[in-house]
Amino acid sequence: MAENDKHRARIFLHRGDLVQARAAWEAAVKDDRVTGTQRELSNSLGNLGNACALAGDLEKADACYKEVLAIQRSEQDPHAIAHTLVNLGNLYVGADRPEKARPYYLEALDLLKPLNDHRALGILYHNLAMEEGRQQHWDEAVQWFTRALDSHRVVGNEEGLAGTSSQLGKIFLDSGRSVEAERCFNNASEHFIKLGNPVGEAAVLRELADLYEQRHDTIAAIRCVERLHHLALGTGRAPAAADRERLARLRAARS
Repeated sequence: MAENDKHRARIFLHRGDLVQARAAWEAAVKDDRVTGTQRELSNSLGNLGNACALAGDLEKADACYKEVLAIQRSEQDPHAIAHTLVNLGNLYVGADRPEKARPYYLEALDLLKPLNDHRALGILYHNLAMEEGRQQHWDEAVQWFTRALDSHRVVGNEEGLAGTSSQLGKIFLDSGRSVEAERCFNNASEHFIKLGNPVGEAAVLRELADLYEQRHDTIAAIRCVERLHHLALGTGRAPAAADRERLARLRAARS
């Protein structure tokens, strides 16, 4: 029965039906408590926690993750423990309670460092940097983002390099370091191009256009917005109205 429930839960989740996915995972957990192994129960509880987190049920998700954590600690699986600690941290960040997220992130960090799991470390460093940035702790945010980039490079994580470079650029821009911000945005753009991700590239181009307008570099801003038009047309869409208006305004200012 549990395996059928798990199969149904994955189908419902793929369809975006969180209510049915949650119900199926709850049934799987019930079955695993009776007939499953501790690891099977842990996996089902983790998936139930994920479904509850997506549905915004913080209390239930927290309870699931903490029960998973208790099982994993008894089995002394540091990698699994770290993964669940990150889930708990993310849960509280999503609930706008970052002060509760940080201890989970730091404990996960202590476990992941000896494992040299740079894929997980890159994500974790990024999360820690985002929290420092929200509190306008610019230097600390830059340090965490820099560590994230180092870990992303070790495993060749192009998506991580693109996203982290973009966020680091925003930190530099917000802290008044436009030269470093420009460098980061350009790096992010190159990674998004490698990934074939026009949406990510477009977001970075808008950041660059804002930066160049702040510098009164109209020509560079025009190039960014023209690239936005090219990206839209390349995906079979008309350029966004805001981008069309911006390009017309910039061209008028230049003439």
